Amino acid sequence: MKVLGIDFTSAPVGNKHITCLRCTLEDGVLSASARDLLELRIKGFEDILKEKGPWIVGIDFPFGQSRTFIQNIGWPATWAGYVEHARRLGKVGFYDALTAYRNTRPDGSKEHQRATDKVARSLSPQKLHGIPVGKMFFEGAPRLIDAGVTIPGLQAGDPDRVVVEAYPAVLARKFIGKASYKTDDKRKQTEGQLAIRRALLRQIVDAPLTEYGVRVVADHSLADDPSGDHLDALLCAIQAAWSWTQRKRGYGKADDFDRLEGWIADPTCAAPRH
Repeated sequence: MKVLGIDFTSAPVGNKHITCLRCTLEDGVLSASARDLLELRIKGFEDILKEKGPWIVGIDFPFGQSRTFIQNIGWPATWAGYVEHARRLGKVGFYDALTAYRNTRPDGSKEHQRATDKVARSLSPQKLHGIPVGKMFFEGAPRLIDAGVTIPGLQAGDPDRVVVEAYPAVLARKFIGKASYKTDDKRKQTEGQLAIRRALLRQIVDAPLTEYGVRVVADHSLADDPSGDHLDALLCAIQAAWSWTQRKRGYGKADDFDRLEGWIADPTCAAPRH
């Protein structure tokens, strides 16, 4: 089975790319080689999504917005409906809408997390600054609609092209806790972060990932990239591979997942919340 991991960015310019790692899953072994790394612009990302299947890909950006935000702001009450609404607003209009909403809200209730974000400890998909996952949503989600892929629970598309939302940090934390292992700022890249990335990859490769149902065989050089994009693409692929092993059980989504918000493909997020 073809398994891809994609570390997404909303603005692939200069030296910053969308990073894609092509892997294979066979007999419970996920194999990844640095030779199969691709650095993409937006057009290349669109082309990957339209490649003939069967394949599954895990992509690191929030596919949806929180139910609280959608209801409060009055956008369409379906996933496809509000994604298309955001597209129609245009980039400036979307940013302005999120900024205006935030400016009218009281402290502590400006940017809302989805249910899956609370479990995974990921950022609000409204966030436009710092790590701008709101911008990633704006650039990524409409392209998932255009590609006609299947997103379990959100979109019934081509059954041979399956896309799930990944979040590398929730996997990485199982091995390294809150330790910093990457940065795009060259001034802040350290040998200590390199050591942590290598330790993380070594742990992933040396032990069977029982919780994820796979064993990983990967080039150790995937840890060398100081931005962490290569390693994150591998972590996305692991989450996609796990989701594939759960395909007869809804691809691993929680029983109570919110069809308006979407969900992150990871065993942590599939666990009971009660």
